[in-house]
Amino acid sequence: SRRYGQYTMNQETTRVTERPPFDRSSSQDSLDELSMEDYWIELENIKKSSENRQDQEVVVVKEPDEGELEEEWLKEAGLSNLFGEAAGDPQESMVFLSTLTRTQAAAVQKRVETVSQTLRKKNKQYQVPDVRDIFAQQRESKEKEAPDGTESQSVRTDENKYPGKDGQASNLIVGEKELIPVGPEEAPASETDINLEVSFAEQAVNQKENSKEKTQRGKGDDAPLPSFRLPKDKTGTTRIGDLAPQDMKKVCHLALIELTALYDVLGVELKQQKAVKIKTKDSGLFCVPLTVLLEQDQKKVPGTRIPLIFQKLISRIEEGGLETEGLLRIPGAAMRIKNLCQELEAKFYEGTFNWESVKQHDAASLLKLFIRELPQPLLSVEYLKAFQAVQNLPTKKQQLQALNLLVILLPDANRDTLKALLEFLQRVVDNREKNKMTIMNVAMVMAPNLFMSHTLGLKSSEQREFAMAAGIANIMHLLIRYQKLLWTVSKYFSSSMNN
Repeated sequence: SRRYGQYTMNQETTRVTERPPFDRSSSQDSLDELSMEDYWIELENIKKSSENRQDQEVVVVKEPDEGELEEEWLKEAGLSNLFGEAAGDPQESMVFLSTLTRTQAAAVQKRVETVSQTLRKKNKQYQVPDVRDIFAQQRESKEKEAPDGTESQSVRTDENKYPGKDGQASNLIVGEKELIPVGPEEAPASETDINLEVSFAEQAVNQKENSKEKTQRGKGDDAPLPSFRLPKDKTGTTRIGDLAPQDMKKVCHLALIELTALYDVLGVELKQQKAVKIKTKDSGLFCVPLTVLLEQDQKKVPGTRIPLIFQKLISRIEEGGLETEGLLRIPGAAMRIKNLCQELEAKFYEGTFNWESVKQHDAASLLKLFIRELPQPLLSVEYLKAFQAVQNLPTKKQQLQALNLLVILLPDANRDTLKALLEFLQRVVDNREKNKMTIMNVAMVMAPNLFMSHTLGLKSSEQREFAMAAGIANIMHLLIRYQKLLWTVSKYFSSSMNN
């Protein structure tokens, strides 16, 4: 076979690829062991390459105290003035809360209650608001007409609360092919419509009530992915890069509340993690935080948003031609990669590094190494587990909705670098006839590099690794396939900000 001819399969590798059978009833189980071969070989290559590099910096993830995560969550959601030392006039938060849907309000209420209980237990002296007071005020403000356009907010919120025509927006298929707009009364909503007008969590509630897609989870993930569509809007589709920083901040607050509400409704645990930095390098190329790299790079090229080394590695791979068979899958020689790393560290910024000495497969290995050795994962410490948990959501549409919210929540540097990576991976897939790298091959090779970050100490049992493998390969597949859709901002967020 194509694969075995290119690898020396020693006993250790054979052991890794022969995984024990696992429960076929689990949510992401349709990729059989043979089709997962690329994933396990990549994981083995990662383990071997990490044995040669002892200079990795470590970031420890701290187990939070009771209530600490919820307190952090409220800060991230822009609601820190409801409690603690920052507690002040909560009027601004009250106005914001009045725009939330019932599922979003429930998500906020749940976290406020936990924080309130924790602070009371700790006997903190400063004022702790009673959650009943907060949401009582919110209800009162909805019931009476208020100045400054609050009435229109509550009308809009009520529409979100009880959306009758879920998903029936006119649509535009992702890609170039435009569809004839469908009016809300003319045709039923398609399963492939992504409704950006209504809160995703509210859509999930309606779907649960209608129980239309109860059996979708069992259909298997080797079925072809549907052509999900975006609504067409007269004002155009808003993409992440279109927003001013202050608007993006507001969207992030709402996205966190919305993501939490969606996970709550679907019964999936959303646990943000907190990184405790031990020590990271403040210069260099590998094992350096993205923000530090970009500070270095912006001195050389003002306005740089994606690390220069990352851009150069991608362009080096592309110079070799994307038709090369086994691109991204075939590793460079471990010792040569180690030497290239050292040379790059010494000569990259001086401009004296000889790029002609870097073979195409070496450049691909260096690119993956760069991603793996970021002190904090490309998908961020805070949200890596939430990205992994996407595999537990019942339907493909809900998985996409969650990924859209998670992309919004990533720090700018992570999001921009991820976008550049996904666009490159799509170009590799576009040459699949010649390079033999289908979207699933690429997803399986890249998934361990993005999801199994060594810095978080995710040393798990082989059984757990096996159970996760198909799931994270499928998430990687979704990220590549639907990347255009994932960088859009729901119209629902825009209307919330305008109110």
